[in-house]
Amino acid sequence: MSETAVPSEEFLEGTARVIVEDDLGDLSLDEAIERTIIEFEDGDIVRGKVVKVDKDEVLLDIGYKSEGVIPVRELSIRQDVDPHEIVKLGDEVEALVLQKEDKEGRLLLSKKRAQYERAWGNIEKVKEENGMVRGLVIEVVKGGLIVDIGLRGFLPASLVELRRVRDLQPYIGKEVEAKIIELDKNRNNVVLSRRAWLEETQREQREEFLENLKPGEVRKGVVSSIVNFGVFIDLGGMDGLVHVSELSWKHVDHPSSVVSVGDEVLVKVLDVDLDKERISLSLKATQSDPWQDFANAHKVGELVYGRVTKLVPFGCFIQVAEGIEGLVHISEMASHHVELPDQVVGVGEELWVKIIDIDLQRRRISLSIKQALEGGELAAEYREAFGEHQYDSEGNYIGSYDYSVEFEPETEAQAAWAEEFGIGKDEHKDETEE
Repeated sequence: MSETAVPSEEFLEGTARVIVEDDLGDLSLDEAIERTIIEFEDGDIVRGKVVKVDKDEVLLDIGYKSEGVIPVRELSIRQDVDPHEIVKLGDEVEALVLQKEDKEGRLLLSKKRAQYERAWGNIEKVKEENGMVRGLVIEVVKGGLIVDIGLRGFLPASLVELRRVRDLQPYIGKEVEAKIIELDKNRNNVVLSRRAWLEETQREQREEFLENLKPGEVRKGVVSSIVNFGVFIDLGGMDGLVHVSELSWKHVDHPSSVVSVGDEVLVKVLDVDLDKERISLSLKATQSDPWQDFANAHKVGELVYGRVTKLVPFGCFIQVAEGIEGLVHISEMASHHVELPDQVVGVGEELWVKIIDIDLQRRRISLSIKQALEGGELAAEYREAFGEHQYDSEGNYIGSYDYSVEFEPETEAQAAWAEEFGIGKDEHKDETEE
């Protein structure tokens, strides 16, 4: 492939006159001009001036005997373009010679292929130097974006940002920088990665951020994404992971049951891995430990009210507070010998139990049904409702609810039962009549 400088019209005519004068009239003006016409072959890149712009083609004067034609399809790597948006009259442009003479005798040129050849040279050099390219996003295609870098560079959706982007339309018309990760001229294949560029440009910032982040710190962050094994939190410089086990003191079936994308949360930094650039976080570490709260509010020997949650061969588990379960060993279920727990209680049954041991470190609370039947001190939360002041001298429950207040149904179900027992019937009838 060769490239030839293009003389101007004034130069051509002037040269022709000189030749005619020097040859003493042996050559005609046309023959003299013919001598000055540039020589080129198919595939050469030539330079010329735009002399006409139509909707279907552009005419280019390259100093040849006829003007070159650039069909609209050969004008730009963009599809369905308006020629007037690409070139204007008088513009100097480069074009590749497709055919010196087509069947109509025209010189066919291609601006986009000249641009393509130039771009390949530049791109190969950039890739060798591990550099970056810059271009305008011109199209959304299946699986990613097309970027104008002198040719059509493909930017996969997974490599547009540091994390996958679902809506690519907003990138149209946006200038982006990217790294070349794959180059194959034979297949006309150029694959770009903006994520690689982002990672490289943000590496120093990440290193500084990680060095300043210390285990034990409490940071504010925003939930950026939710996965089966946990939640990623944007700390304002990098994302950290809250493993599902660190989301809550309670059992978590799925992270989405605890937080939603966009939630602002407080998290504690558990670990910072500088080599792998990983941050481990905890959400539950910033929250009150329910086991510690229970241990602070209760003591061995107190009576608490609970619900049977599970029967096992060696006893039963009883929930005594939100997220807190204790075990009643089979030997503590009754004063008599018990073969199987279901001889004494059933799942869902509610009853009083006595706390006989609290092992906060091992998250274990030992309870007794047998000892609860022998009596004991009520836990603080039950004293108002079940304290001694609620019973008379003979041990009968007095209670503190004032039943003299006239019953007024507040729900449809209450109204139905009130009607069944004839309570407030007249008032209800009056309201219906109204």
